[in-house]
Amino acid sequence: MAKTKTAESTKAIMTELVLPNDTNTLGNLMGGRLLHWLDICAAISAHRCSNRIVVTAAVNNVSFSHPIKLGDIITLEAKVSRCFNSSMEVVIDVFVEDHRTGAKTKCNDAIYTFVAVDQMGSPIEAPEVIPETEEEKSRYEAALRRRQLSLILAGKMKPEEATELKKLFS
Repeated sequence: MAKTKTAESTKAIMTELVLPNDTNTLGNLMGGRLLHWLDICAAISAHRCSNRIVVTAAVNNVSFSHPIKLGDIITLEAKVSRCFNSSMEVVIDVFVEDHRTGAKTKCNDAIYTFVAVDQMGSPIEAPEVIPETEEEKSRYEAALRRRQLSLILAGKMKPEEATELKKLFS
């Protein structure tokens, strides 16, 4: 059995400055560049959780809620929300920093799935993640619903077996 971890112990933080080569013709951060940074930050978090090589299995959700401008300083904060056998759901929040005050405002978020693998690339067990804060507990519970929905859509689970999703409608 893999060792347990707290969600906080899986935290990864990256800070980036949006440079001209990162932007489109409107001066906004290109989505592909943000996806690149999200993937790196999430991979670090998944690695901290599993202490193993990790590979991106899915980009489950990315919200581009607010444009990020040329010259903005952004901070990405990733934490593993829940582990399932060898897979780990990682939630990443993106904050933009106010140039004058230093205050950070959430502008984007994403959910990625990673799989822990051994040296040969075969899936290996990831540790259980123990949520501590209310936000971590909420994300932990929601992760199971997202996983069940994903399994149903992939044809790997029958809808009647999705107990957590059923609770939403009863």
